[in-house]
Amino acid sequence: MRDRLFWKLAVGFVAVLLVFTLILGTMFLSLFRSHTLELHREELEAKALSISATLGDFLSGRGGMGRSGQGGMGAYLRYLDELAMADVWLLDTQMNRLTAGHMNWTTAQENPLPEAGEEVARLALEGQLNCNQDLDTQKGSDFVLVGAPIYGSSGELLGAVVLQSWVDGVDHSVDQGLSALGLSAGVALVFALLAALFVSYRFSRPLCQLRTTVNRLGEGDYSARTQVRQRDEIGQLAGTIDILAQRLAEVDHQREELDRMRDDFIANVSHELRTPVAVLRGSVELLADGTVDDPAEIQEYYGQMLGESRHLERLVNDLLELSRLQNAQFRLETAPVDLRDVLRDAARAIRPKTAPKEITVHLSLPEQEAVLEGDYGRLRQMILILLDNSVKFSPVGSSIEMSLTQQPNGLLLDVADHGSGISPEELPHIFERFRKTSSRENASGTGLGLAIAQQIVQRHGGEIAVESKQGEETAFHISFPVKADVGE
Repeated sequence: MRDRLFWKLAVGFVAVLLVFTLILGTMFLSLFRSHTLELHREELEAKALSISATLGDFLSGRGGMGRSGQGGMGAYLRYLDELAMADVWLLDTQMNRLTAGHMNWTTAQENPLPEAGEEVARLALEGQLNCNQDLDTQKGSDFVLVGAPIYGSSGELLGAVVLQSWVDGVDHSVDQGLSALGLSAGVALVFALLAALFVSYRFSRPLCQLRTTVNRLGEGDYSARTQVRQRDEIGQLAGTIDILAQRLAEVDHQREELDRMRDDFIANVSHELRTPVAVLRGSVELLADGTVDDPAEIQEYYGQMLGESRHLERLVNDLLELSRLQNAQFRLETAPVDLRDVLRDAARAIRPKTAPKEITVHLSLPEQEAVLEGDYGRLRQMILILLDNSVKFSPVGSSIEMSLTQQPNGLLLDVADHGSGISPEELPHIFERFRKTSSRENASGTGLGLAIAQQIVQRHGGEIAVESKQGEETAFHISFPVKADVGE
């Protein structure tokens, strides 16, 4: 494709240059010939006027058209053809020609005036400077005739002078100009051909790169780039292809991540469901076949089945909740929310869980409103998840601190407890799904709470981070921008 396009462009450029040269040569030949003839006519007219003026002076000095007693006019007439470099005819007012031999007006038969010259002479005897161009059929060559009147010192018309010049010299000049033009055009065409090949290469090379890049993208290599940097339409097309390649690479990466998450999700859900399902099945089988007949033991199995079913219910609800939050099409019900009200509500709602362990929740809130665009219910859910985790891992009689502060670029919420803390190995993974400790305090946990909390924060345009010292305290830091792009 590249070679075909390359040669098409090269041949096209050369063809255009050849046509241009042909048109230019034709116009040059025509204009140069016309201009040269015009210069030749002007030169011949100037000679005719000069000769007529000189002869007028000679003839006015005698006072008539008789024989000259001096040799000046005769010598001038004898060498007039050589001086004028043309054929010269001197005519009186009666169309009689003055010969150089005997210096008088006579009708000469040798070297007669051509037919076209008679009209030129007639107009000259009428006082007009005129010229005419005609073709000599015998010689097959063009000639130019110029006629000029001869005036005496008093302005009287004494005669006329007619000059005839062949245009062979003009044709020779035109041929020389045409040869120079041909040589120049030939040299120019050589350089133009080199320029055409270079331009064709520069034009076809980026197209070849675009084709190669598109082929690689079609084969699934989304790292391919055009490497074309031009500020023209081809460069814009190359930039568009590079953007497409980048987006395809991002989509492919997202697909791989989704595949990995799906595999992890299936593995995690299978693991989480296996234990409660096995417990429920075992308990039902024991009760169904009558192996257990003690009322107290039967009641214990019922309690165990109820606990596992509640755990399954929480697990399914959390999975559905997390799935909704991760769905880009799911929209939050947003409205202006004063975050202080959400914190007070969450602190009241957690009291049934803090009372048995005598845990105190301390609130530190600003006096001015802390308003952001958000979903009240989701924000309350996120805070309750953090408080529930803090209550689980906090010792009896401890405290949980929640503080809200105004920042230059938004709001900062801190939730801190003084529990057992998180180990450095677990800290980077606490927001992953199904990531939970196997401690006694977290026996009822599903491992999805913090993942849900993180999704809620992110859907409000915020960020969540955690700091923890094992055995001392754990603090969650949530920042919300002043103008969050909610629900995206």
